Amino acid sequence: MEIPHSQLTVEVLDAIIEEFITREGTDYGECDLELGDKVAQVKEQLNRGDVFLSFDPLTRTCQLYPKDFRAALEELSVTNAT
Repeated sequence: MEIPHSQLTVEVLDAIIEEFITREGTDYGECDLELGDKVAQVKEQLNRGDVFLSFDPLTRTCQLYPKDFRAALEELSVTNAT
């Protein structure tokens, strides 16, 4: 289920984004960025609509997805509901 990021507190949204960023534990980017800079980049992507926040009630986890995944997740949700 999609969660509108604008309805979350700053603290909760930051925690979700930080967990997502640090999930892999390794950064293989072209340059080293501070965690705060990465969080700001993800927030910009959320505000532009390039990514969206989804919550899975079965696993009770949040995930960030590219906007192109929205239709696929909606289809999967409908399939699993039937």
